[in-house]
Amino acid sequence: MIRTRRTRMICTLGPATRGVERIEALARAGGDVFRLNFSHGSHDDHAAAYEAVRAAAVRVERPLGILGDLQGPKFRLGEFAGGRVPIEAGHQMQLDLNPAPGDATRVCVPHPEILAALKPGALVLVDDGKVRLRVESADGKSAMTVVEAGDELSDHKGLGVPGVRIPLPALTEKDRKDLAFALRLGVDWIALSFVQHPQDMAELRRLVDGGHHRPGVDRRRRRRPDQPQQ
Repeated sequence: MIRTRRTRMICTLGPATRGVERIEALARAGGDVFRLNFSHGSHDDHAAAYEAVRAAAVRVERPLGILGDLQGPKFRLGEFAGGRVPIEAGHQMQLDLNPAPGDATRVCVPHPEILAALKPGALVLVDDGKVRLRVESADGKSAMTVVEAGDELSDHKGLGVPGVRIPLPALTEKDRKDLAFALRLGVDWIALSFVQHPQDMAELRRLVDGGHHRPGVDRRRRRRPDQPQQ
């Protein structure tokens, strides 16, 4: 049964949801597209999840899409002497390249490209946005920030800098290997993290399409001849 509603629900698959029965239950609850998160898990894990989604689609008698989500470059804080430090709004924290364990006043950001790109006023999001740091001053090798939101910083939390262009490619070597694997599987969609400019998408589309430009084809989607149109 193909539903006519326009909204689609994307479900991320993990260790607890890769089985056919769980995917079938998610599909019957409204799931339409199932996300393979290449930030985690092995290729064997994703292959098993792919086959489970295809099997679940037969059970629910409607197409279920599969999205391969590439990790992209990952930026993380360094370590703290005690593993974590408490913070609150107004707290000042320096970000620098010093590899020594951090404390309540500073912490290493082992990514010189980020520190070189930060300017006063830039926003730094840590731990999926749970912590918000606003840059007050920067010299290309360090940045003084003030906490706008959050109550704790801890080792190796991910960080992002929305609105700041980082001079790194969107596709890492790992992403290229994961992309080739996802395409061999036959996923329906490819998602790319860390897109900074149109060339990033152009490069992805070139790789998905095998280097052959075909106007009018959305090269994020590859459909096998035996797969029903969604």
